Amino acid sequence: MFPMFGRISLSKIENSIGGAAAIIAVFSIFTKLLGLWRDRLLSSSFGAGEILDAYLASFRLPDLVFNVLILGAFSSSFIPVFLSYFQKDKEEGWRLANATLNLLFLIIFILTILIIVFAKNLVPLIVPGLSSEAQEVTVKLTRIISLSILFFIFSNVFSAILNSFHKFFLYSLAPLLYNLGIIFGILFLTKTELGVSGLAWGVVFGSFLHFLIQVPGVLKLGFRPQFLFSFLPGVKKIFLLMVPRFLGLAVNQVNILLTTIIASFLVSGAITIYNLAFNLNSVPVGLVGIPLSLSLFPILSQAAADGENNFFKKKFLETLKQIFYFILPLTVVFFFFRQEIAAIILKAGLFTEKDSFLTGQTLGYFSLSLLAQNLIPLFSRAFYAKQDTKTPVLAACFGMFFNFLGCLYFGKLMGPPGLGLAFTLSSFLNLFLLFSFFKKKGFKFEKEEFFSPLLKFLFLSLLIIPLIVFLKVLFAFLPVFLETLIIVLIVLLFYYFLSLLFKIEEAKKVKDIFKLFYA
Repeated sequence: MFPMFGRISLSKIENSIGGAAAIIAVFSIFTKLLGLWRDRLLSSSFGAGEILDAYLASFRLPDLVFNVLILGAFSSSFIPVFLSYFQKDKEEGWRLANATLNLLFLIIFILTILIIVFAKNLVPLIVPGLSSEAQEVTVKLTRIISLSILFFIFSNVFSAILNSFHKFFLYSLAPLLYNLGIIFGILFLTKTELGVSGLAWGVVFGSFLHFLIQVPGVLKLGFRPQFLFSFLPGVKKIFLLMVPRFLGLAVNQVNILLTTIIASFLVSGAITIYNLAFNLNSVPVGLVGIPLSLSLFPILSQAAADGENNFFKKKFLETLKQIFYFILPLTVVFFFFRQEIAAIILKAGLFTEKDSFLTGQTLGYFSLSLLAQNLIPLFSRAFYAKQDTKTPVLAACFGMFFNFLGCLYFGKLMGPPGLGLAFTLSSFLNLFLLFSFFKKKGFKFEKEEFFSPLLKFLFLSLLIIPLIVFLKVLFAFLPVFLETLIIVLIVLLFYYFLSLLFKIEEAKKVKDIFKLFYA
């Protein structure tokens, strides 16, 4: 049985958008904390040098295959089609899930073999600026890490099934176990005869745990594995819906590869600095934008299938305002504490003061993209719910192309921080295009429904800036960690009480979410 929270069952919490988002966010906090510990272990053990550059670069080929074919494309195409089948005939719904899973596994298995065979030829194209020794390490780690995507095939199909039924508990727990697997590799496997290869085997172990934890959930829902290879009409529809996402994500992944190539020609450790700053910046996205968008997606898909456009619009706008409310003060916090965050999390062992400073500078530019990064998943899933996968791809193509040009210019001009600036500018271009297409595609709402809450929450967020400046002077005598923790807690509580003072609806919803757990 699933755990109980107070007198309210987990199932009831999951069926509420706020409750589901809270479950995802709570586990995301633990996952991100583990991720930060993982990054600290990596940075302190290896420093910002070619070894860690090689490790991070070794994800590029497996990520290219997996992120393009599965991670970003699958669930957004699978959930609406699966739900439409399951509602008509449960058995046909499970046949559709099995046929899709088996076909995807066959495709990925073949591509994994190709990565292993041709890694030695492809890796030098990805990190041409690294030394030949570092490239050899990258080849070895790439071959091992590519095995992880075989487990991720199963786990991501299972995740999509769980999300379809508003089951977010095991889905949210899976990334936490993935990080635990990587940490196990850092702490223990690298200390064996495996050496640096232990990092990669930790990734494989983590992906296995990511898959294994979700098995009981899908079995409980009624899924049973079948050796079924059939191009059912639903399978064809899923793949047709995935095609535009393939193209858009291919552009995205190629752009990441190009960013890696550019970074390999910058200062030693640039790949590491860029990736670590990006991971730090992704924490608020994982806590706000992703949980809210994921929990909303099945509801939007159901509303679209039922033709309930008013309900669709209402739920979208509610979530939009919630993202505004939560992410704007976090943007202020991350920007003003960029150096402190980098130092607290990463500055240890072989990770030097200079490495920490460059990471903080890069994080500062990344943090300015937080609003765009949290809204893009929401807008994209609104299109996906209507089975329109082309429009978000078009916006992403423009954004990613601009990012590549920005990396070429700002990377050469500013080093790793320039890559963060290019990313931020391209993210807002992507968001602007999504917003424009949103209106043209029939998702119409008045400008004040978007801009009024944005300006209101922006005003409240700006009010905390003088408080941050004052508190930094007041608590300057404290150690950096304690100073940062105290100030951040004070300013976020100040923002919350300001919200209550101004009778902000979203502040009241925070109380409602807690009531779900402790009623």
